[in-house]
Amino acid sequence: MQLSMLLNELPSYQLIGHGDPIIQNVHMDSREVSEGSLFFCVKGFTVDGHDFAVEAVKKGAVAIVAEEDIDVSVPLVKVKNSKRAMALLSAVFFDYPTSKFQLIGVTGTNGKTTTTHLIEKLLSDSGKKTGIIGTMYMKYGEKKVEVNNTTPESLVLQKNFYEMKKEGVDAVTMEVSSHALELGRVHGSHFDIAVFTNISQDHLDFHETMERYTYAKGLLFAQLGNGFKKDNQPIAILNIDDQAFCTIERMTASPIITYGIRGDADLKAVNINLDESGASFDLSIGNESVPIKLNMTGTFSIYNALAAAATAYTMGISLDVIQTSLSKVEGVSGRFERLKINAPFHVIVDYAHTPDSLQNVLQTIKEFAKGKISVVVGCGGDRDKGKRPLMAKIAEEFSNHVYLTSDNPRTEEPLDIIKDMEQGMSGSNYTVIENRREAIFEVIRQAQENEVILIAGKGHETYQTIGKMNHYFDDRVVAKEAVEECQNHEN
Repeated sequence: MQLSMLLNELPSYQLIGHGDPIIQNVHMDSREVSEGSLFFCVKGFTVDGHDFAVEAVKKGAVAIVAEEDIDVSVPLVKVKNSKRAMALLSAVFFDYPTSKFQLIGVTGTNGKTTTTHLIEKLLSDSGKKTGIIGTMYMKYGEKKVEVNNTTPESLVLQKNFYEMKKEGVDAVTMEVSSHALELGRVHGSHFDIAVFTNISQDHLDFHETMERYTYAKGLLFAQLGNGFKKDNQPIAILNIDDQAFCTIERMTASPIITYGIRGDADLKAVNINLDESGASFDLSIGNESVPIKLNMTGTFSIYNALAAAATAYTMGISLDVIQTSLSKVEGVSGRFERLKINAPFHVIVDYAHTPDSLQNVLQTIKEFAKGKISVVVGCGGDRDKGKRPLMAKIAEEFSNHVYLTSDNPRTEEPLDIIKDMEQGMSGSNYTVIENRREAIFEVIRQAQENEVILIAGKGHETYQTIGKMNHYFDDRVVAKEAVEECQNHEN
């Protein structure tokens, strides 16, 4: 595609230099530039793409998009906002991929990963070829790609959407983070369905207030139809029981389908039963109702299942298929994952890293626990400090003993993070063990019969970020090693 053809879609720009090169690739990372590339200079938190424009030209870039004047030997497309230009031109270059399949976005503080996986399962079981993008990975067909952000940058998204369409994908389900919405990463992506799970405190280091955080989540619904696709009516699927429901409802002009347990929802769960093996309820919508049996327990699991069911139903999937499909799901990696161990106690690993998600998990455990409850928990460094004492307070309130430890300390001192958490403790039923491995080993050593141990915060993650380096670390592997060590000592 020639540069001039791309620029025909850009409403405002200044072209500096001469020539109309053929664009063979688009990139925002100078390390990936190859011959015939269009390079976007994007200002990030730690690096500025403008500093790499000359390097990109040396590696074969034939044109540059930038916000500043740069002395380069190729055409310079000067724009006011490189990220907005990148979103639009990437969609054009890859031939508007999200206009060619159904795209479902899921946003909210908790439940995004589980909900997207449940939706993907429902769609797959109904015969659709699916793709999924989120915290754990990007996956379609036989391909699985690791991701650095829950929601990648617009250029990366458009490129992968294009690859998904080439693979024959019919529907893609993706987690949409508040950062991605605030920073415009999903500009140019046409969402057919947007799903809202819930709002509770998180990421206030970035958004500063709950009002701004809620606003950021609401952007997904305010921007429904912001892609470049005609003759399509997007749908908003909202949790009617959440405190932010009315705010989100006001932010969208799209038709709304509600789900819930307490409120007067379009799709509702009634006759709920919970136990340690799972949850059961009757799924009701209009004049239809079917019994649902989940292999996942907790009220939060029911909300996730309702969100997925509402999405599938909106897409024309029958309640019978929804019923059968949900009953087959064993769970999602690192989300209330009960480890298979030969021990007289239970170990659960969960990604809970917000006050609300931690409380949800612990409340669920209290409903079936026959012995004491212990929690291993930390908080991430370089992130919202306000939630640290709240996390500790909740851990103390809903358990018998708390082990305060490291999570991903990043560039903060681990003990400083733990001191922040200690501000939320009112008693002495806690132990500080900064080394996460040692904390897990200690809680296993002290475990009693029928005790339930929750290792919270990292879930599926297989690394620990210390400083700016990732080190291999898997809570599940460490816990099993601790169990084996205890058993060897006993023998």
